[in-house]
Amino acid sequence: MAVAPRTVTPLLERYDELLTLSLTDPARLQRITQAQGRVILALDGLQPDVGHEVLWVLRDCLAGEVLLARSLLSATQADLAALLRTVRQTVQVPIVSIISDGQLSIRCAGAEVFPAVPHHLWHFHYLREAAKPIYEADRHAKKELKKRVRGVRPIERRLAGRSDPAAEVVRGYCAAVRSALTDDGRPPLEASGLKLHDRLSAMTARIERVEKRGSCPRS
Repeated sequence: MAVAPRTVTPLLERYDELLTLSLTDPARLQRITQAQGRVILALDGLQPDVGHEVLWVLRDCLAGEVLLARSLLSATQADLAALLRTVRQTVQVPIVSIISDGQLSIRCAGAEVFPAVPHHLWHFHYLREAAKPIYEADRHAKKELKKRVRGVRPIERRLAGRSDPAAEVVRGYCAAVRSALTDDGRPPLEASGLKLHDRLSAMTARIERVEKRGSCPRS
């Protein structure tokens, strides 16, 4: 879907205004954090384009409030430690945990500013690391499955110019195979190799049922 820049730009500007208003009201943040008595601090960097500044966002997981957002040209330990110290001065309650993607500079900065605070991985990154052996096996299985379904393009070439029902059915199966091959899912939450196996098995079963009824000749 094509979206004009003028459609998005006012929304981004409005978001910047609301975020600035929220971050420049420390009294409001203090009221929220004091009511819950502690802060679970999450931090991550967002880089829209390679080579540009990274927007670092530090957020309280309990309240869902952004405590600090700042763009940095680099993400060294010293840079991130300065952000953590700013947050520590902003909130008046203990920061009991830090959550991040496990980047080395983030871990070192957290250990420097909060030496006694445990540092945890995001659920997704933790799961990805834990499932890495399974992911590699699944990726290899998908690679082997792809070798067995090569040749879709030659079939489509042979059907060029045909508009009979049988040709349309075969084109549909070719499109289904292409879709299955490019659907990688969201590893490690979804095993793309198993998904491809299931989809190809379902297509094979349907073709075999049609062949048994004799309504679809092999040619």
